[in-house]
Amino acid sequence: MRLLGKVAVVTGAASGIGKEIARAFQREGAKVVIADLNQAGADAAAAELGGNDAIGVAMDVTSEAEVDAGMARAISAFGRIDVLVSNAGIQIVAPVKDFEFAKWKQMLAIHLDGAFLTTRAVLKHMYMQTTGGSIIYMGSVHAKEASLLKAPYVTAKHGLLGLAKVVAKEGAKYGVRANVICPGFVRTPLVDKQIPEQAKALGISEEQVIKGVMLKDTVDGEFTTVEDVAEAAVFFAGFKTNALTGQSLIVSHGWSMQ
Repeated sequence: MRLLGKVAVVTGAASGIGKEIARAFQREGAKVVIADLNQAGADAAAAELGGNDAIGVAMDVTSEAEVDAGMARAISAFGRIDVLVSNAGIQIVAPVKDFEFAKWKQMLAIHLDGAFLTTRAVLKHMYMQTTGGSIIYMGSVHAKEASLLKAPYVTAKHGLLGLAKVVAKEGAKYGVRANVICPGFVRTPLVDKQIPEQAKALGISEEQVIKGVMLKDTVDGEFTTVEDVAEAAVFFAGFKTNALTGQSLIVSHGWSMQ
């Protein structure tokens, strides 16, 4: 019960990695706010957790008003916020020369503006609580490495490393830590959508995308799992001191070793 008595807000938690992190946090004793663009999905995910330890909140992380309202609802329900997992994200793949500016802005807004807005909102509460807190950004191996067809995604994920380091320095005197989890390819609907898109863009088969692009540099030819990532999130959220603040952790079956 590493998170007993803690309250965590997880964005993009109606499915995939965020949903598994919410499950893991609850198992470790936390109350969980499942924030998602889809209210019905957030409510359904909260209902799956059961009891009075989870609520669903509709939140467009690119909307200042919705973020602030969602955090206010979390405080109203549980009285505090101890952990933020900034996980909401999307993926769009295309070569730089063909990438639509509107889609570029959409990607950066969700990944970077969303991280900023949710961070700013929870810091106001964490600083006043005087009991510290943990902010965890969902990065990617692409926070460390580049790949074809992913210019805005790689740019955004690199940016999260910088944001985390600033938050770590500013939050230290309040006991607020900031970290980045950098998963490899996790077999979620987001990744499943990429497989045919990359196959088409690269002119190869879907099997070649999986084996020759996504998993070729892993040590075991295996996808990272949602459970792998959730365990890393529990580790950071439950860490007791500032010793690891500002650090990132690559969870990629050896794809990237930095």
